[in-house]
Amino acid sequence: MAELLSVERLRSGYAEAVVLDNVSLSLDEGEALAVLGRNGAGKTTLIASLLGLTTWHAGTVRLAGHDITRLASKRRARAGIGWVPQERSIFRSLSVEENLTAIQRPGPWSVPRVFELFPRLSERRQHLGDQLSGGEQQMLAIARALVLNPRLILFDEPLEGLAPLIVEEVLSILRRLLREERLSAIVVEQKARQVLAVTDRAIILDRGAVVHEGPSATLLEDPQLLAAKLGVGDRAK
Repeated sequence: MAELLSVERLRSGYAEAVVLDNVSLSLDEGEALAVLGRNGAGKTTLIASLLGLTTWHAGTVRLAGHDITRLASKRRARAGIGWVPQERSIFRSLSVEENLTAIQRPGPWSVPRVFELFPRLSERRQHLGDQLSGGEQQMLAIARALVLNPRLILFDEPLEGLAPLIVEEVLSILRRLLREERLSAIVVEQKARQVLAVTDRAIILDRGAVVHEGPSATLLEDPQLLAAKLGVGDRAK
């Protein structure tokens, strides 16, 4: 598989404050990478840095071989980086269908195909965003990212704040997207074991640095290693 994303010795943060220091990672086309770590480890800052929302201090970011290190966030989006934010950021005053048709771009993920993936959204296509449950809003946030047809999607805590049954439903959707559709993705998540089950590789951040990198299956099959690297065993559940 061809390399899609390359991050080399990235140093970034907010104004003069450095949060990420010397972070390197890569992602191939059709690959899914889990980003794990304790609160404050730098996970969200990594997502923000890939989106062009932080202060760059050093290092390079390349997408499909093109240097996007200095590109503004809007130009990175046009280059093919999509985002499912933790806050979901749907249009609450628009219907489900309008949320999708207002931003869709040409590509394999059309509104009808998204409705096939999310039957619940199809049933609620005329409901306004603020009439949806938290789980339905998360589904809509994922659907919105898909209809933009990006080359790479960044998921920031997609399971956060969801009821257990909805977590399983969203995980099933992620499994299809990442395992069957081979969507290129980076997934930041606190629920380590659940996200490791649907990703190919994983990195663990600690204090803004990469302290582990390897196959997701290796961490999943070794709970002691996972607990030791994350430092908090119960968060790996």
